[in-house]
Amino acid sequence: GGAAPGGRRRVGGPRQRPLAGADGQGLRGHADSDRRAAGHRARERGRRGGTENVPGIVGFGEACRLARLELEEEAVKMIALRERLYQGLAAKLDYLYLNGHPTQRLPGNLNLSFAFVEGESLMMGLEFIAVSSGSACTSASLEPSYVLRALGIGDDLAHCSIRFSLGRFTTEEEIDRTIEQVVATVTRLREMSPLYDMAKAGIDLKSIQWAGH
Repeated sequence: GGAAPGGRRRVGGPRQRPLAGADGQGLRGHADSDRRAAGHRARERGRRGGTENVPGIVGFGEACRLARLELEEEAVKMIALRERLYQGLAAKLDYLYLNGHPTQRLPGNLNLSFAFVEGESLMMGLEFIAVSSGSACTSASLEPSYVLRALGIGDDLAHCSIRFSLGRFTTEEEIDRTIEQVVATVTRLREMSPLYDMAKAGIDLKSIQWAGH
């Protein structure tokens, strides 16, 4: 979910695990809906774009009800799994950087930068593990995440970032398999990186003046 201009707040359905194709938005005063702002043919004074997806709406409402009942318990579980993933990777990989606050973050969110490894290359090297190198909103862009930039992270590390998203059905076994596969893939990719070898040898890469082409 997220805030929107004009007194609106959107809650994304897929994040709540209902049927796909449903979400909710709260309107304050005479705020226009997202769909009206987007130019869609609108009904109900511009607050929806067409016939509602009734099964999706029912599923969305039930998912919100369950989320409210189980929110605290699920949060504790996901935080433990998130820390298991982070500590497992940090114990086996050097030049690993946590992006964002260590504790004040969503329970199921872990964003890491693996220095000397392109995020896209790491993604392609992982089998049966779904990760992201950026948000779906900017998936067509090769630019580093503007969120990471706003956190003060440089372009080099931003390009090396991977976001892991955990859910209520994530298990410890899946976390352990992810650790094993990420470590193996990062190690393999770094073996092909001369910059990693130079950093391990104690060379300050920022002090090097690279020749232009």
